[in-house]
Amino acid sequence: MINMQKTFSPYQIFIITILTITQFTVILDFMVLSPLGAILLKELSITTAQFGMVVSAYAFSAGASGLLAAGFADKFDRKKLLLFFYIGFIIGTALCAIATDYIFLLTARIITGLFGGVIGSICYAIVTDLFKIEVRGRVMGFLQMAFAGSQVLGIPTGLYFANLMGWHSPFWLIVLLSIVIALVIAVKMKPIDSHLKLQKKVNALSHLGKTISQIQYLKAFAATTLLATGGFMLMPFASTYNVNNMGINLDDLPLLYMVTGVCSMATGPVIGKLSDSKGKFTVFLFGSILTIIIVLIYCNLGLTPLWGAMLISIFMFIGVSSRMIPSQALLSAVPSPQDRGAFMSINSSVMQVSGGIATFIAGTIIVQRDSGYLENYDRLGYVVSSAMVISAIMIYYLNGYVKAKIAKESKPAVEVGAA
Repeated sequence: MINMQKTFSPYQIFIITILTITQFTVILDFMVLSPLGAILLKELSITTAQFGMVVSAYAFSAGASGLLAAGFADKFDRKKLLLFFYIGFIIGTALCAIATDYIFLLTARIITGLFGGVIGSICYAIVTDLFKIEVRGRVMGFLQMAFAGSQVLGIPTGLYFANLMGWHSPFWLIVLLSIVIALVIAVKMKPIDSHLKLQKKVNALSHLGKTISQIQYLKAFAATTLLATGGFMLMPFASTYNVNNMGINLDDLPLLYMVTGVCSMATGPVIGKLSDSKGKFTVFLFGSILTIIIVLIYCNLGLTPLWGAMLISIFMFIGVSSRMIPSQALLSAVPSPQDRGAFMSINSSVMQVSGGIATFIAGTIIVQRDSGYLENYDRLGYVVSSAMVISAIMIYYLNGYVKAKIAKESKPAVEVGAA
């Protein structure tokens, strides 16, 4: 916190904190399905392919919502836009909490995705509006703590209540927490509307068309497509793989996620700072190499002691964070100020749709035996590793574009939000 106070103003610290907690609830809503997977497969009597569709449904609807919102994303106060979609997310999560069968849950996930899938892009647009590129890695590092925090606090708690009160209860907890956050945003966050002064009088469709027609934006979207592959392919089936292939006891899953999450929370801000000081692509390349090595090991494991699973998970999430934090900071520097909302919405859409396709493909590759053992998980590791190699090449060129763009600026930004 001391370092944050030296770098950021009190209001900026509040923005980072509230956006991180907001992201925490949205990510938790998605991630909680992974550890609940082993329970849902049994409780709802569904196949791995059907479970993959439940996860994919959120991603596909989020992708569609991102495209629909892109044309309007830069035409409204970002605070009002955030509240609108966050309230819709709360409603969708409440529907998940009262779902009674596969079709109901699938429908609820679609509704949740329509609103929740846009929230991340709005948060990133706010960050880009309010923070210079020189410190954006650190901000992204703190936002990444939402991902880790969902494991430390959310997933173990969710699993505990799921075992105690049924699998619906984690969704109710998310709803209650999200209502409090929405009230804080409504009362404490200032309007974020400086981008409105840069808008030209064009309709939403024209704004969308202009955004998707720029070649550098398209290159960024292509990189995002591959960045999304890894997590969406491996994570939805991770708990089932840990239990049935690696032999981890279901009761030990909360501890596994908690230990991994604590380490991720500790390293996220450090990775963000290194991204700003050592170079974003340098950190990204390190993370890619580390993640590829760990993924290839992880996807070929057999019976593994709990301590071994913890060690593998810790290094995997360090690698993943070292890829996502610098890449998100780089992507945030690609769009012009007047296109940020649309760019972030489309980028979120691309990530969600790509992730949905990846999850669906993973569900068709993996076959679960009657004993619960997952076959062909090693093939996912090879696919994910290949995608990471290609994405590293694409991020290399994207990094060059961002450097050239910054170099062309007539003078350095002197105000927060000028970058």
